[in-house]
Amino acid sequence: MNLQSHGIETTLLPGWEGRITVRNASATSAAPAERSSQATGDGSILAAERPNPVVHLANFALPEQRGDFGSGAVDVMTDGDVLIVLFEYGPESVGTALFKRRGMPTNLTPTMFSSSALQRTHAGQAGCQLFFTVENRAFCCYTVLGRQSSAARVLPQANATLAATRITPR
Repeated sequence: MNLQSHGIETTLLPGWEGRITVRNASATSAAPAERSSQATGDGSILAAERPNPVVHLANFALPEQRGDFGSGAVDVMTDGDVLIVLFEYGPESVGTALFKRRGMPTNLTPTMFSSSALQRTHAGQAGCQLFFTVENRAFCCYTVLGRQSSAARVLPQANATLAATRITPR
C-alpha cells in the first residue's frame, strides 16, 4: 500500500499501517505560556510555529487518537511491535547542528535503543531519536520498540519501511 501526502511518500510493508497528518496548531507541544508568546497580535501563528507533517508508521493497528510522538500508540504496543514517527520541524531548523545528519536513517541497530530515549517510560520498551535533513526539510525519526529484546527481529522491517520512504522538497 502506498501512502502519500505533504511531500512524503512511503510504501507500507504487509501488516504495516501508516498515517501522514498535519498537527493542529493549537495542539503544539509548547507549554501554554510559550504558546501565547508565539501568537501574533491578530491571533495567527508565527511562521516558525505553522503546523508541519507528522508521519506515524507501525506494524500494528494505529489508534485514531495519537500524539505527535506516539502517545496513545505506545500504550497499546506489544512485544513484537515497532512504531516509527517522522516529525517535521520548521525551516529554521535546517542547517543547525542538531539536524546536520543528511538523509533518511535506514540502518537502525539494537544498540541505538534505550529506555532513556522514550518520551514516556513503559516497562520493556526502548526508543531511539535521530535528527536529520532531507531535501532542505528537518525531521526527527523517533522509533519505539514494544520490547527492547525484540529489536533484532523487528528492526529489519523498520529499516525497510524507512528505506521505502521518500521526502520531496516543499
